[in-house]
Amino acid sequence: MSQRSRYRPRRSCLSTPGSSERFLAKAPVSVADFSFLDLEDSVAPDEKVDARDKVVRAIRDLHWDDRVLCVRLNGWQSPWTYADVLAVVGHAGERLDEVMLPKVRRAADVVALDLLLSQVELNVGLPSGHVGIEAQIESAEGLINVEEICGASSRLESIVFGPADFAASIAMPVTTIDDSIHDAPSNPFSYAFAKILVAGRAHGLHVIDGPYLKVRDLEGLKRSASISASYGFDGKWALTPDQAIILNDVYSPSQDLFDRSYEILDAYQVATRETSSGAVMFGDEMIDEASAKMAQSFVARGLRAGMTRST
Repeated sequence: MSQRSRYRPRRSCLSTPGSSERFLAKAPVSVADFSFLDLEDSVAPDEKVDARDKVVRAIRDLHWDDRVLCVRLNGWQSPWTYADVLAVVGHAGERLDEVMLPKVRRAADVVALDLLLSQVELNVGLPSGHVGIEAQIESAEGLINVEEICGASSRLESIVFGPADFAASIAMPVTTIDDSIHDAPSNPFSYAFAKILVAGRAHGLHVIDGPYLKVRDLEGLKRSASISASYGFDGKWALTPDQAIILNDVYSPSQDLFDRSYEILDAYQVATRETSSGAVMFGDEMIDEASAKMAQSFVARGLRAGMTRST
């Protein structure tokens, strides 16, 4: 993972259809932490080839802020992946941070993309390893193999859950992805969230939840996002700029939690420096090294989001 990408927030990951110059022009002015320009599901088959040039022009010509900038390729099951990489990575320049590979089923899918990226970088003069990879888990096979997938390449930066294709893969009796899924008597997403999160964290990756499809239902989005946030996910896809605003709030620590985490770190530092004990009372709570690690995680998350400690 690049040092630039590692410390950038990914609370809201805005999807923009690569075939729409109108939507591409709006993407840089959104409040999203992260933008990906899509060549896959949001682009009709007849538009796939032309969309590559539109995405390259958007990356090179539009004024992007410091967000991580990514392009979602078509998956290896399609006839477009190889040419997507050559066209986009070969011409977009250094501003392109990552490519996203959808429908990853096994580690070999990531390895193949890594090798292709290495050759393209070499041929166009990009630094070796410049382009990172995001891998989407969207099937039962991908979930079974997620541990190996997360360790398949040093280019990997994020592991992403794709809820719609995953629901279809396991034959869930649903036709959309909204917050009602979490109220079902049996919710396979709970298993998927935990498995993807643990695999991603074991390899130091960002972990991202997929889209909420009812784009005007912002209350439902907030509830759905709060569930994956409670597992520890770093962020979630936004399909509109309005969704991005909600997600930036949901995946940021509250100011009280951010300040409390700093106070725990301060108390633990004093205790370990001035006493021989590895544990200390913090109000009515006993804190130790594990408490400090949890607090540090929230401090890091808040700092990535631009938060500052209250005076």
